[in-house]
Amino acid sequence: MAKKILIVDDEPHIRLLIEQTLEDLEDQDVELITASNGQEALELIQSELPQLVFLDVMMPQMNGFEVCSVVKHDLRLSDIYIIMLTAKGQEFDKQKGQDVGADLYMTKPFDPDELVEKAIAILDLEHI
Repeated sequence: MAKKILIVDDEPHIRLLIEQTLEDLEDQDVELITASNGQEALELIQSELPQLVFLDVMMPQMNGFEVCSVVKHDLRLSDIYIIMLTAKGQEFDKQKGQDVGADLYMTKPFDPDELVEKAIAILDLEHI
C-alpha cells in the first residue's frame, strides 16, 4: 500500500519546491499530494489519511495551527506525523506548534536534504 505525504502551502513555488525535493520517494511507492490552503488540507487529511504532512503555518481560510489542532485534538488522528513549516522561528511560535500537537517545527528557509531525511525516517523508507 502506498504511503502518502501531503504538502500544504499557499505559495505555489514553495509547494513545487517541496514536491520536487521529495519526488525521488515516489520510486518507493510514496504518493505526493498537495493542498493550497488549510481547508483543502483538512479535507485531504480526512479523505487520504497521509502518514506525513508538511504544513505551512500562514495560510488563508485556516492557518496551519488550526489545521494541526483539528487533526490532532478534534479528529484524534495522532498517527499522522505533522511537520510545521514556517518563516516564524520565534520560541513563541514553536511553543504554539507544540501546543496544537505538531510533531516537528521547521523554519523556512529549510534545507531540502533535511526534508528528505525526515520523510525517509518517518515513513521508514530506504535511503536514496
